[in-house]
Amino acid sequence: MEFKILKNIETSFRQIRLFTFIFALLCFGVVGIVVYKSYEFAEEQRQKIYVLDNGKSLMVALSQDMYLNRPVEAREHVRRFHELFFTIAPDKNAIESNVKRAFNLADQSAFNYYKDLSEKGYYNRIISGNIQQRIEIDSVTANFDSYPYQVQTFSKQFIYRSSNLTKRSLITSCILVNSVRSDNNPQGFTMEKFNVIENKDIETVDR
Repeated sequence: MEFKILKNIETSFRQIRLFTFIFALLCFGVVGIVVYKSYEFAEEQRQKIYVLDNGKSLMVALSQDMYLNRPVEAREHVRRFHELFFTIAPDKNAIESNVKRAFNLADQSAFNYYKDLSEKGYYNRIISGNIQQRIEIDSVTANFDSYPYQVQTFSKQFIYRSSNLTKRSLITSCILVNSVRSDNNPQGFTMEKFNVIENKDIETVDR
Protein backbone atom coordinates (compact mmCIF):
# COMPACT_ATOMS: atom_id res chain seq x y z
CA MET A 1 0.00 0.00 0.00
CA GLU A 2 2.79 2.39 0.89
CA PHE A 3 4.59 1.50 -2.36
CA LYS A 4 1.48 2.41 -4.35
CA ILE A 5 1.22 5.76 -2.55
CA LEU A 6 4.88 6.53 -3.26
CA LYS A 7 4.38 5.59 -6.92
CA ASN A 8 1.40 7.93 -7.18
CA ILE A 9 3.42 10.73 -5.57
CA GLU A 10 6.30 10.17 -8.04
CA THR A 11 3.90 10.17 -10.99
CA SER A 12 2.26 13.37 -9.76
CA PHE A 13 5.68 14.97 -9.32
CA ARG A 14 6.66 14.05 -12.90
CA GLN A 15 3.42 15.51 -14.18
CA ILE A 16 4.00 18.72 -12.22
CA ARG A 17 7.52 18.97 -13.68
CA LEU A 18 6.16 18.41 -17.18
CA PHE A 19 3.44 21.02 -16.76
CA THR A 20 5.96 23.47 -15.29
CA PHE A 21 8.34 22.92 -18.21
CA ILE A 22 5.53 23.42 -20.75
CA PHE A 23 4.37 26.55 -18.93
CA ALA A 24 7.92 27.94 -18.89
CA LEU A 25 8.25 27.32 -22.66
CA LEU A 26 4.95 29.09 -23.24
CA CYS A 27 6.14 32.05 -21.15
CA PHE A 28 9.42 32.28 -23.07
CA GLY A 29 7.51 32.05 -26.34
CA VAL A 30 5.11 34.83 -25.37
CA VAL A 31 8.00 37.04 -24.17
CA GLY A 32 9.91 36.41 -27.42
CA ILE A 33 6.89 37.34 -29.55
CA VAL A 34 6.27 40.49 -27.48
CA VAL A 35 9.91 41.61 -27.79
CA TYR A 36 9.96 40.94 -31.56
CA LYS A 37 6.71 42.82 -32.11
CA SER A 38 7.97 45.71 -29.98
CA TYR A 39 11.13 46.10 -32.10
CA GLU A 40 9.05 45.79 -35.27
CA PHE A 41 6.65 48.48 -34.06
CA ALA A 42 9.53 50.77 -33.03
CA GLU A 43 11.13 50.38 -36.47
CA GLU A 44 7.84 51.27 -38.17
CA GLN A 45 7.56 54.38 -36.03
CA ARG A 46 11.05 55.45 -37.03
CA GLN A 47 9.88 55.49 -40.63
CA LYS A 48 7.33 58.21 -39.84
CA ILE A 49 7.68 61.92 -39.41
CA TYR A 50 5.13 64.17 -37.74
CA VAL A 51 4.19 67.53 -39.21
CA LEU A 52 2.37 70.35 -37.43
CA ASP A 53 -0.58 71.67 -39.43
CA ASN A 54 -0.74 75.39 -38.61
CA GLY A 55 0.33 74.55 -35.08
CA LYS A 56 -2.98 72.82 -34.28
CA SER A 57 -3.05 69.22 -35.43
CA LEU A 58 -0.57 66.49 -36.21
CA MET A 59 -0.41 64.86 -39.62
CA VAL A 60 1.63 61.71 -40.13
CA ALA A 61 3.81 61.64 -43.22
CA LEU A 62 5.63 58.49 -44.18
CA SER A 63 9.30 59.12 -44.80
CA GLN A 64 11.01 57.23 -47.58
CA ASP A 65 13.85 54.96 -46.79
CA MET A 66 17.00 56.96 -47.59
CA TYR A 67 18.55 53.98 -49.37
CA LEU A 68 15.77 53.95 -51.95
CA ASN A 69 17.09 57.23 -53.35
CA ARG A 70 20.81 56.40 -53.25
CA PRO A 71 21.07 55.38 -56.94
CA VAL A 72 19.43 58.66 -57.98
CA GLU A 73 21.67 60.64 -55.63
CA ALA A 74 24.76 58.80 -56.88
CA ARG A 75 24.06 59.65 -60.51
CA GLU A 76 23.32 63.26 -59.61
CA HIS A 77 26.59 63.46 -57.63
CA VAL A 78 28.63 62.26 -60.61
CA ARG A 79 26.69 64.45 -63.02
CA ARG A 80 27.29 67.54 -60.87
CA PHE A 81 31.02 66.85 -60.64
CA HIS A 82 31.35 66.63 -64.43
CA GLU A 83 29.34 69.80 -64.98
CA LEU A 84 31.56 71.73 -62.57
CA PHE A 85 34.85 70.24 -63.70
CA PHE A 86 34.37 70.28 -67.48
CA THR A 87 32.33 73.46 -67.94
CA ILE A 88 35.02 76.06 -68.55
CA ALA A 89 34.91 79.76 -69.34
CA PRO A 90 37.95 81.81 -70.42
CA ASP A 91 38.23 83.32 -66.96
CA LYS A 92 40.80 82.19 -64.40
CA ASN A 93 38.63 82.98 -61.38
CA ALA A 94 35.62 81.14 -62.85
CA ILE A 95 37.76 78.09 -63.62
CA GLU A 96 39.25 77.99 -60.13
CA SER A 97 35.84 78.48 -58.50
CA ASN A 98 34.22 75.62 -60.44
CA VAL A 99 37.14 73.28 -59.97
CA LYS A 100 37.28 74.00 -56.24
CA ARG A 101 33.59 73.10 -55.91
CA ALA A 102 34.19 69.93 -57.93
CA PHE A 103 37.02 68.90 -55.59
CA ASN A 104 34.49 68.74 -52.71
CA LEU A 105 32.87 65.82 -54.55
CA ALA A 106 35.99 63.78 -55.33
CA ASP A 107 39.30 62.63 -53.89
CA GLN A 108 42.93 63.30 -54.83
CA SER A 109 42.56 61.58 -58.22
CA ALA A 110 40.47 64.48 -59.58
CA PHE A 111 43.06 67.00 -58.37
CA ASN A 112 45.83 64.97 -60.02
CA TYR A 113 43.97 65.10 -63.35
CA TYR A 114 43.47 68.87 -62.97
CA LYS A 115 47.14 69.35 -62.10
CA ASP A 116 48.19 67.37 -65.17
CA LEU A 117 46.03 69.55 -67.44
CA SER A 118 47.39 72.70 -65.80
CA GLU A 119 51.00 71.63 -66.26
CA LYS A 120 50.30 70.98 -69.93
CA GLY A 121 48.98 74.54 -70.28
CA TYR A 122 45.42 73.49 -71.07
CA TYR A 123 43.69 76.18 -69.02
CA ASN A 124 46.13 78.89 -70.14
CA ARG A 125 45.31 78.08 -73.77
CA ILE A 126 41.58 78.33 -73.04
CA ILE A 127 42.02 81.74 -71.41
CA SER A 128 44.36 83.15 -74.05
CA GLY A 129 42.26 81.76 -76.91
CA ASN A 130 38.98 83.00 -75.43
CA ILE A 131 37.57 79.47 -75.67
CA GLN A 132 34.31 78.31 -74.10
CA GLN A 133 33.74 74.69 -73.10
CA ARG A 134 30.57 73.00 -71.94
CA ILE A 135 29.53 69.40 -71.34
CA GLU A 136 26.38 67.39 -71.94
CA ILE A 137 25.93 64.19 -69.94
CA ASP A 138 24.45 61.40 -72.05
CA SER A 139 24.24 58.77 -69.31
CA VAL A 140 25.66 57.68 -65.97
CA THR A 141 25.81 53.92 -65.47
CA ALA A 142 26.55 52.38 -62.08
CA ASN A 143 26.62 48.96 -60.46
CA PHE A 144 24.73 49.21 -57.17
CA ASP A 145 24.88 45.46 -56.47
CA SER A 146 28.31 45.74 -54.87
CA TYR A 147 30.03 48.40 -52.74
CA PRO A 148 31.91 50.60 -53.51
CA TYR A 149 29.87 51.43 -56.60
CA GLN A 150 31.54 51.26 -60.00
CA VAL A 151 30.46 54.18 -62.20
CA GLN A 152 30.97 55.14 -65.84
CA THR A 153 29.90 58.44 -67.36
CA PHE A 154 29.24 58.97 -71.07
CA SER A 155 29.14 62.56 -72.23
CA LYS A 156 30.01 65.03 -74.97
CA GLN A 157 32.20 68.12 -74.77
CA PHE A 158 31.51 71.18 -76.90
CA ILE A 159 34.51 73.48 -77.39
CA TYR A 160 33.67 76.88 -78.85
CA ARG A 161 36.41 78.82 -80.60
CA SER A 162 36.01 81.99 -82.61
CA SER A 163 36.48 80.03 -85.85
CA ASN A 164 34.90 76.64 -85.14
CA LEU A 165 33.02 74.32 -82.81
CA THR A 166 34.57 71.00 -81.81
CA LYS A 167 32.51 68.15 -80.44
CA ARG A 168 34.37 65.56 -78.38
CA SER A 169 33.42 62.22 -76.85
CA LEU A 170 34.21 61.99 -73.14
CA ILE A 171 34.01 58.74 -71.16
CA THR A 172 35.14 58.62 -67.54
CA SER A 173 35.13 56.08 -64.74
CA CYS A 174 35.30 56.21 -60.95
CA ILE A 175 34.13 54.44 -57.84
CA LEU A 176 31.69 55.97 -55.37
CA VAL A 177 31.96 55.61 -51.60
CA ASN A 178 29.57 56.91 -48.97
CA SER A 179 30.60 60.11 -47.28
CA VAL A 180 29.26 62.73 -44.89
CA ARG A 181 26.54 65.02 -46.21
CA SER A 182 27.27 68.74 -46.13
CA ASP A 183 26.40 71.95 -47.94
CA ASN A 184 29.32 71.30 -50.29
CA ASN A 185 28.44 67.62 -50.70
CA PRO A 186 24.63 67.26 -50.37
CA GLN A 187 24.44 63.72 -51.80
CA GLY A 188 26.97 62.31 -49.33
CA PHE A 189 29.31 60.57 -51.78
CA THR A 190 32.99 60.82 -52.68
CA MET A 191 34.33 59.94 -56.12
CA GLU A 192 37.55 57.92 -55.99
CA LYS A 193 39.95 56.70 -58.70
CA PHE A 194 38.64 59.19 -61.23
CA ASN A 195 39.92 58.31 -64.68
CA VAL A 196 39.31 59.58 -68.22
CA ILE A 197 38.88 56.53 -70.45
CA GLU A 198 38.21 58.36 -73.71
CA ASN A 199 38.40 61.99 -74.82
CA LYS A 200 38.51 62.27 -78.61
CA ASP A 201 37.17 64.54 -81.35
CA ILE A 202 33.93 63.54 -83.06
CA GLU A 203 33.59 66.45 -85.46
CA THR A 204 34.62 70.05 -86.03
CA VAL A 205 32.23 72.56 -87.59
CA ASP A 206 33.18 76.01 -88.90
CA ARG A 207 31.36 78.92 -87.32
